Amino acid sequence: MSPELLADPYGGYGKLREQAPVVRGQFMEGGPVWFVTRYDDVRTVLADPRFVNDPASVPGAAAQDIRKRLMERLGVPAELSRYLARGIIDTDPPDHTRLRKLVSRTFTVRRVADLRSRVEAITAALLDDLAAAAPGPVDLIETFAYPLPITVICELVGIPEADRPVWREWGRALVSMNPEILPDALRAMVDHIHDLIGRRRAAPTDDLLSGLIRTHDEDGDRLSDGEMVSLVLTLVLAGHETTAHLIGNATVALLTHPDQLGLLRRDPALWPGAVNELMRWCGPVHLVRLRYAATDVELGGVTIRAGEAVQAVLVSANFDPREYPDPDRLDITRRPGGRGDGHVGFGHGAHYCLGAALARQEGEVALHALIDRFPDLALAVDPAELAWQQVPGARRLAELPVTV
Repeated sequence: MSPELLADPYGGYGKLREQAPVVRGQFMEGGPVWFVTRYDDVRTVLADPRFVNDPASVPGAAAQDIRKRLMERLGVPAELSRYLARGIIDTDPPDHTRLRKLVSRTFTVRRVADLRSRVEAITAALLDDLAAAAPGPVDLIETFAYPLPITVICELVGIPEADRPVWREWGRALVSMNPEILPDALRAMVDHIHDLIGRRRAAPTDDLLSGLIRTHDEDGDRLSDGEMVSLVLTLVLAGHETTAHLIGNATVALLTHPDQLGLLRRDPALWPGAVNELMRWCGPVHLVRLRYAATDVELGGVTIRAGEAVQAVLVSANFDPREYPDPDRLDITRRPGGRGDGHVGFGHGAHYCLGAALARQEGEVALHALIDRFPDLALAVDPAELAWQQVPGARRLAELPVTV
């Protein structure tokens, strides 16, 4: 939470990585946590079953639920905190396996590929609106980076078009971590989802929510009411917040690296690989959900005791010189070294991002079309004047003024 670390997470976590691979620190609510910063160690924490997401999974209940204390600090009442702290991201097998199976078919590579024409159509319409506002300046976050992914995920899940603008406001409130507005926003979201479930139950359609309702009604043991609400909440928020800021961050990266942008203009076949490198270099998610050691574990030269909390730091892992030659350099021709994405921007292991394929596709379509449509696209302010939100664990622009 230090201002220096929030202002420069790349440098700050990079110093931790080089001084000690595993270091004791404090979580946001003040509790003790081990920060794990090097690439190989981060992958271990994310994939090794000795590290669990739910503190209740630690034998003997030796772990303190740091999430519960954070919810209390944020003013979230107990009856609401379960929707944020007990969802699919916070569960372990077999519950995690059961919940993930219920929604994974929506995000298969084939299903995502079938969505591409729809993503392209939404992108084209948004760019038409941008063209009408030319020459600007316009806020690319508000007019383009957010509307695209929230439209796509809401169509997939089943959020009616008329309800989508308010999700943008609720999302802002949740990621602000402001106790004055977060609890009310969360309550409104939960109430809205319950209302939507009632509407979809009365008039089902071909969307994910209708499918979840059928599963719930036919076999309540597979999906509880609370789990259904939490799944919708998680999917909609995760399905647009991170992608929106990937698009925003990547736009800044390309506009401030004209050599890389020039490569893409000359060879559009580079776009898929470029998006992968951009996710490594300026991905919006720097920290993931806490893990807890289920048993004593030796990692990075220290012993992490059973029940102790562990924070895997994605941003330092993605810049680890042990894994990446010249990691500070943005290189859109960089290719993975044979291990999946070649970065941990989407996580790793059982909790690898469900929507990674969709996020990559949306990022590729959005950025490619934006650059092609507006060859004179430029930042409307000096890069040093861009307003980055002071949110722990994330890299997000408050706004992105550009001229088109």
